[in-house]
Amino acid sequence: MDASLIDYSRAQFALTAIYHFLFVPLTLGLSFIIAIMETIYVKTNKPKYKKMTKFWMGLFAINFAIGVATGIIMEFEFGTNWANYSWFVGDIFGAPLAIEGILAFFLESTFFAVMFFGWNKVSKGFHLLSTWLVAIGSNLSALWILIANGWMQYPVGMKFNIDTVRNEMSNFADVALSPVAISKFLHTVGSGYVISSLFVIGISAWYLLKGRNIAFAKSSMLIGATFGLIVSIFLFITGDESAHQVALKQPVKLAAMEGLYEGKTQAGIVAFGILNDKKNVDNDENTYLFNLEIPYALSILGYRDSFAYVPGLKDLVYGNEKYNIESAEDKIKKGKIALEAFKDYKKFKNQNKIEESNNSKFLFETYEDYFGYGYLDNPKDILPPIGLTFYSFHIMVSFCMWFILLFMVILFLLLKKDITTQRFWLYASLYSIPLGYIAAEAGWIVAEVGRQPWAIQDLMPVGIAATNISSTNVQITFWLFAFLFTALLIAEIKIMTKQIKIGPNGGH
Repeated sequence: MDASLIDYSRAQFALTAIYHFLFVPLTLGLSFIIAIMETIYVKTNKPKYKKMTKFWMGLFAINFAIGVATGIIMEFEFGTNWANYSWFVGDIFGAPLAIEGILAFFLESTFFAVMFFGWNKVSKGFHLLSTWLVAIGSNLSALWILIANGWMQYPVGMKFNIDTVRNEMSNFADVALSPVAISKFLHTVGSGYVISSLFVIGISAWYLLKGRNIAFAKSSMLIGATFGLIVSIFLFITGDESAHQVALKQPVKLAAMEGLYEGKTQAGIVAFGILNDKKNVDNDENTYLFNLEIPYALSILGYRDSFAYVPGLKDLVYGNEKYNIESAEDKIKKGKIALEAFKDYKKFKNQNKIEESNNSKFLFETYEDYFGYGYLDNPKDILPPIGLTFYSFHIMVSFCMWFILLFMVILFLLLKKDITTQRFWLYASLYSIPLGYIAAEAGWIVAEVGRQPWAIQDLMPVGIAATNISSTNVQITFWLFAFLFTALLIAEIKIMTKQIKIGPNGGH
C-alpha cells in the first residue's frame, strides 16, 4: 500500500481526533458543574444561582454543537479511510458505538432541548432532572467510545473467524468491563472535568481582574475550584491505574513513556529529563542529556512492587531469557507462519482439499496470537516514536501536578483571603485554561502514538488497516478538514469570547 496514503490517513484521523477533543472535554465536565449550580438554585431558590446556571449553560451549548459536528465526521472516517479495519473488527467495534448513538447520544440530545429551552416551560424539578440527564448522557457517550478505544488497546472478548476474516464478539462483558477500557474512561473523563474547572475559574478570574460581576465570579470560582480539586485528585489516581494497565498490557508503550531502553529492577520514574536524540536500541549512548529520577516509582507504578523488573525497549525488541521476555523477531517469525497458514487454508478450501485445509487451520490457530506480527519485517518496527511519547507523558503529568496546586491555592484564597487582590493567582487561573487542553491532548498522544505501529494491539498494524484508495483523495480531504475544523474553532472562540464579554448580566 502507498506509504503516503497511510500517512495521510493517519494524519487525517489524528487531525479530526485532536480537534474533536478540543470541544468534548469541556462538555463532559461543564455539564456536571452546571447541574451542581442548578441544584443549589433549586435548593436555595436564590436567583443568583439561576443566573449563574444560565450563563455557563450558554457557553456549554456553543461547545456542545461544534463537538457533535466533529464527532460525526470522525465516525464516518472509519468507513472511508479505515475500511479494512472496520471489516476486521466491525462486529466488536460497532457494538459500543451503536449503543453510544442509540442510548447515550439520544438521551443527551433529547434532554439538551429541555435544559436549554425549557426554562419557565417545565417545572423546576423536571428542568433540573433534564440538566442532570444531559450531564449523564454526555459521560455515557464517552463511556462507550472509550470502551471501543480500550478494546483497540487491549483486544478481549472475541474470536477470529477464519472463514469471514473477521473478529466476532464472544463475550460482551469482557469487552465492556475490560480493565483497560474502564481505567481509560475514568482517566479521560477526569481530564475533561479538570478542563471544565479550569475554564470556570479562569473566566471567573478574568471578571475579577476586570472588576466586573464580582459576586457572580467569586461564587462560580468557589464551585469550580471545589469541583476541580476533587476531580484533579481523582485524575491523579486514575492516571496511576491507567499506567499500571499499560505496564501489564502494553509494555512497549510504558518503556517509551519513560524512555527506558535498558530494563531494570527498582526502576525509577523520570520527574524531569531531556532525551539524548542519538540514543537508540542498538547503541550504548546515554539515554538522557539530563534527568531527575524518583527511585522505585516506576516499578511500583507498573507492577505494585518496588523491586519489580520493568522491561526496557531493548528487552522487548531483542528478548530477555532471564525474565522470559520473547523477542520481537520470534514473534514476527510466528506471525509469518500464521499468515502463511491462513493463505494456505483459503487456497485448500477453495480447492476442496479438506484434510489440507484442516491442517492449515490448526497451524493458524496455534500461532493466531502472533497474526499481526506477520505483517512486520523488522523487530524495531514495534517501537513507537519515543521522543513524542516521552515528552507528551511528562507534560501531561507535570500539568496535572500544577492543577492540583492551583485549585488548592484558589480555594484557600477564596475562603481565607480577599482573592480580588491576588492578581498573580488570578492571571495564573486565566492562563491555565489552555494548559488543561494541552495536558489532555498530550495524554491522547501518549495513548495513540504510544501504541504504534498497531491499529489493534498485536493484531493489526496501521498500514494494513487503511482503505486502499487514492492518496490524492485523502490529501484533499485532509486539507479541507484542516480548514473546516480551524474555522469552527475560530468561530467557537469568537462566539464564546463575545458571550463572556457580555457577561451574566447581559452587558450591564
